[in-house]
Amino acid sequence: MSAPSPSSPSAPPAPPERALPLRLHVDDDDSPIDVIDALFLGRFTTGEQPHSHSTSLDRVKPAATLLPAGARVVRAAKDDDRSAVLAEGEGWTVLVSRWSRGADVTVTATDPELAERVLKEATDGAKDEPEPQPENVPMGFWYVSPRRGPHRTTRQIDAGTWEEIRPNYTAPVAESMDRLMAVRPEDIAGRLLLLHGPPGTGKTSALRTLARSWRDWCQVDCVLDPERLFSDVGYLMDIAIGEDEGTAKGRWRLLLLEDCDELIRGEAKHTAGQALSRLLNLTDGLLGQGRNVLVAVTTNEDLERLHPAVVRPGRCLARVEVGPLTRSEAVRWLGREDGVGRDGATLAELFALRRGTNAPGLPEPRTANAGLYL
Repeated sequence: MSAPSPSSPSAPPAPPERALPLRLHVDDDDSPIDVIDALFLGRFTTGEQPHSHSTSLDRVKPAATLLPAGARVVRAAKDDDRSAVLAEGEGWTVLVSRWSRGADVTVTATDPELAERVLKEATDGAKDEPEPQPENVPMGFWYVSPRRGPHRTTRQIDAGTWEEIRPNYTAPVAESMDRLMAVRPEDIAGRLLLLHGPPGTGKTSALRTLARSWRDWCQVDCVLDPERLFSDVGYLMDIAIGEDEGTAKGRWRLLLLEDCDELIRGEAKHTAGQALSRLLNLTDGLLGQGRNVLVAVTTNEDLERLHPAVVRPGRCLARVEVGPLTRSEAVRWLGREDGVGRDGATLAELFALRRGTNAPGLPEPRTANAGLYL
């Protein structure tokens, strides 16, 4: 067979809607909600409505329908923990997917302005803003969603004041935390905050209270999958850019990475590949330039086992070893000597002893449950 002549006219490429035929295959594994998700893509796939806008809401008012005025519902489905509604109007289609208190709303339309306008009308006033409590602090949680990729959700976290929880820490730790709680933006020298020590000593509790102490000038986000963060460049860039809760110029962000032993121990360069380098780049390298980002890392490792690049002078804003209370401090905290060893006790151990006594008259410190101290 001879090759076609270079001068032979070639057939024009098929338009996108014909190059990608729309077929829907349904079997026993599919639910009505899956069918609604697939049907929603029809007009976008064919090009009838080639523009799309979407948003996610963490907390939705129970009475909010998330449908614009005049919407005609064409499909609706609900199962145990989620629901979906497909509705349409003149030149647009909307898909509302709800779960628990959250929702995703996506609109396709004949032009981008219409898609944006319909989405705004559907979600206007739908977000549920809980009444702020003095003891609560807003905290963001980052994670990679299989459906949406890097995603951030916000929760109100209960946190005591530093004065209330200060007795939970041994004297040297309390003195170090005194200085840290009082830090303001103009005091920042070093972008890395390192809390290390045995499990159950209160590292997480200290960070929650730090979020409350800094809430006027610093947004705090917890990364739920730190091992993925530094292996996925796109995820890292999303977090480096961030999402601001407020609009104040110059507001700082604190990223919390818990139990990152493998990331920062001495042999991390060999076992974690580029992860350690990217962490350091975020704190004082090119990635962190021009961004008011602090990183707090907790680890159970001894200081001597940490990578020297992590603990070098000038890199850390604070480096605090959170250890158990001494015997005298533990006895004073518990109100009795029974059960306290000669080497003292961790905060988690003291909570366990307190729960086991049920003795009347013991003062309860202002704290959350002991599980948050591990």
